[in-house]
Amino acid sequence: MASNEDDRDGAGQPPESEHLTRSSRDPGQLQRALNGWLGAQLPDTGATVLGVEVPEANGMSSETLLITAAWSDAGDSDPIDHHLVARVEPATSDVPVFPTYDLTGQFEVLRLVADRSGVPVPATRWLETNPEILGAPFFIMDRVDGRIPPDVMPYTFEGWLLDAEAGERRRLQEASVATLAGIHGIDLAAAAADGWDLSFLHYDTAGNTPLRRHVQHWRNYYDWMRGDGSLPLAEAAFEWLADNWPDDEGPSVLSWGDARIGNMIFDGFTPVAVLDWEMAGIAPAGVDLAWMCFLHVFFQDIAEQFDLPGLPDMFQAHDVVAAYTAAGGGPVSNFEFHTVYAALRHALVMARVHARRVHFGEAEPVDDPDDAIMHRARLERLLT
Repeated sequence: MASNEDDRDGAGQPPESEHLTRSSRDPGQLQRALNGWLGAQLPDTGATVLGVEVPEANGMSSETLLITAAWSDAGDSDPIDHHLVARVEPATSDVPVFPTYDLTGQFEVLRLVADRSGVPVPATRWLETNPEILGAPFFIMDRVDGRIPPDVMPYTFEGWLLDAEAGERRRLQEASVATLAGIHGIDLAAAAADGWDLSFLHYDTAGNTPLRRHVQHWRNYYDWMRGDGSLPLAEAAFEWLADNWPDDEGPSVLSWGDARIGNMIFDGFTPVAVLDWEMAGIAPAGVDLAWMCFLHVFFQDIAEQFDLPGLPDMFQAHDVVAAYTAAGGGPVSNFEFHTVYAALRHALVMARVHARRVHFGEAEPVDDPDDAIMHRARLERLLT
């Protein structure tokens, strides 16, 4: 993926798919370690790990492992293949995207969503907090078959979604937004009354409202990821948020955090699994809705940099809000504020991802730190 026109492989042509290092862990060692561990979880079943793969298409935060294992489900039956996914806390030596990874929280939010809604999520299997097994905590869930709009190459460049008919893309968009409405519709007060401990969803930061604590959490993230440097554009965006803070923040909901179609698995054009919950928390609905729209804009901007048509009609704010309301979602306000906030958060993540790529020799350091923000021009326009 390229960040400006000077990186093009050829005039008007998209760049070749670049390799993005997800992990430095050895799949063979992971397989051996998981083989012994799984046997302990499923004694007397003949449990065996047949293979471990690291997917290349999406994801730059928690490590994802695709596991094929076999065990006997009942009695003396022959072993049956089981397709699993492990989420592993990344090694600190791999320059992780986030400073901490609450794998227990991710595991619990998957259980919460499965228990309190009809939103499709992978079935959870095991949570392992002992870091000695793989060198970090991990949890395992069932693998869900289907297709995902890829990040690399972006789905606005090529692939099944770009090739689909307009009506099919509209169905996917409306179904995705309805899924988000289903997440936001979870009654957290009722869940707490029924015994769910939801403390993992609340940011332990300064602020007298969920939105202020959410923004402060990302300010803390900025202070961590920048180290001894700074991102002047990010600091300007934080100032813009402070100057344009909404008078009425609106009700808060369970926020998915990384709400986008690249974190969904689809059967045809229907979501069958919602993935990647490491950014989950409590926030107004607009945080997720604006993120869903902005992440599409981000990929659309890249396509247009290479003179590709992309998918300009998808995830327009007015269409998304209308679909959200039609699906039973609550009122949405302050969309401009949440759009700037989405662009800011994505800027911080992209700058950190750039530092990670520099670490692995996949990118060159930049003289101007704001050039590490792939959508710098878009964020600058939003602030003006």
